[in-house]
Amino acid sequence: MLKNSKRFLLIFIGLLIFFLGMYAVNGIGIYDDSGQYIIMHVHREPLYPLFLAIFRVAAGEDAGLVLAVIMQNILTSLSIVMLIEYLRERFSLSIRGELVLLVLELMPHLATRYVSTYGIVLESSILSEALCIPLFQFFALFTLRMIYERKKTDVILSFVFAWLLSMTRGQMMTTILIWMVITGVMFIMRRQYRRLLIPILAVVCAFGMRSLSVHTYNYFVTGYFIGNTYGQVTKLTNVIYACDEEDGEVFEDGSLEREFFNLFYADADAMGANYKYGGSTFTERAAHLEEYHDKLKFEVLDANMTAYYFGLGKSYYEQSILSDKLAGEMFRKLFPLCLGQWLYDYILLCSRGFIRSIAVVHPLINWIALLIYAATAGLVIWRIRRRKYSDAVWMMGVALLFIIANVCATSLMIMCLSRYMIYGFSLFYMALFLLIRESFKNDI
Repeated sequence: MLKNSKRFLLIFIGLLIFFLGMYAVNGIGIYDDSGQYIIMHVHREPLYPLFLAIFRVAAGEDAGLVLAVIMQNILTSLSIVMLIEYLRERFSLSIRGELVLLVLELMPHLATRYVSTYGIVLESSILSEALCIPLFQFFALFTLRMIYERKKTDVILSFVFAWLLSMTRGQMMTTILIWMVITGVMFIMRRQYRRLLIPILAVVCAFGMRSLSVHTYNYFVTGYFIGNTYGQVTKLTNVIYACDEEDGEVFEDGSLEREFFNLFYADADAMGANYKYGGSTFTERAAHLEEYHDKLKFEVLDANMTAYYFGLGKSYYEQSILSDKLAGEMFRKLFPLCLGQWLYDYILLCSRGFIRSIAVVHPLINWIALLIYAATAGLVIWRIRRRKYSDAVWMMGVALLFIIANVCATSLMIMCLSRYMIYGFSLFYMALFLLIRESFKNDI
């Protein structure tokens, strides 16, 4: 695959020194979600908790986390160098061109530390993103190789990494669908229509395997053969934010659902966690929704349902299962009543997600991000109209397809924080650089 092993090794060592240097300065990042991964919480997908458990079993609690973070830095460095070295060879880049790709790969890691609100050093944190980032880089690498070289090995490897991503973060199930779309397009372009059933069946099997794996994992950890809980509570949170008080009339008087709705709405109204407090402008509404989403979910819905079921003497896992079941039933009844407002909120979240996929949210930068998207679309259309179906056009297509899928999927459940949107940042700008280079000047 790679012709210059010395260059590969030098870049890998340089990246590893860079990331380990950030780790030495900032230490291990422990955040609100970190504890859930460590204790293998039922809310979390299994791959990252298992990844941490391997090192903790091998070296103990504290040393195990250190080893896990070191491995995260190694995987991150390895995935970056493998991708940019492949692109260097594929596009015949000079040292300057490869340096541009390297800088673009490092940008999101620096941005999440020095620009984003939380200041997270992702590759040195106990968060699933620390494993997701290198897995996504490998997915991108083998997907591009699948497109360019059309080898069965790359088709399989791309599919495997998509499945591993889905086992690390739920939102990354989109990579399995992206794999299906790309392989389907490739079959159509080759007029192999009978083979279109292959990626469809593969995706069905992938989702089935994922569900079985999650249920089996949770059975061994909790004793309950269940999937990840809390998804329905999150969906209901979005609906409670979007509903009006009279929407509670959909529930029968005196029913548990009606009592909970009245409680949720009253508490949400008291803290201002409802769309009617969001302000008058698009920007104000988006900022308000992002500010109050988690407060509404944890301080109102989760707190009240947990207290109720614990009061009935239920165990934690029983409470979690029952809360999710109740939330799902309430969601199905409320959702049609507030569909319009929910859809408006969804568009708000998506708009922020598209910005954070390639920039940071700021009144001025928002417009710049929009112009970048417009210019990119114009450049791709121009190339296609001239029948220039080049490698750079394909790469940009993969980048945009992932950004769209990631934003739309994430916004269904939660706000699009930078660490959820980070995956497509480098891929997009590397594709844009290669597209510009290919279109106007080919000597970088």
